[in-house]
Amino acid sequence: MAKLYVTEFSSVGGTANFPIQGAQTPPIVDQTPVAIGGGSLQSAAFNLSTKMVRIHTDAICSISFGLNPTVTTNNMRLAGNQTEYFAVVPGQKVAVISNT
Repeated sequence: MAKLYVTEFSSVGGTANFPIQGAQTPPIVDQTPVAIGGGSLQSAAFNLSTKMVRIHTDAICSISFGLNPTVTTNNMRLAGNQTEYFAVVPGQKVAVISNT
């Protein structure tokens, strides 16, 4: 079964003298993967400290963010085995649906 992996981070990595374009580890949480199917399914709500998420999908899908998101195949498309980082609003969720 295809899955969407959601990892939450509280800040960007590096120091004041040496900032980097990456998430500061360790993550706040690795959520339970969300199954990717023919209907819109949501992740758990992001932690109140979450500012950035790492999204990895092992199948072609579309995603959408919000407090109670419903995604369609017209929303942001990700390729299979793609990983992206997104700045997010704490308390929101990501929804996923299979795409082609």
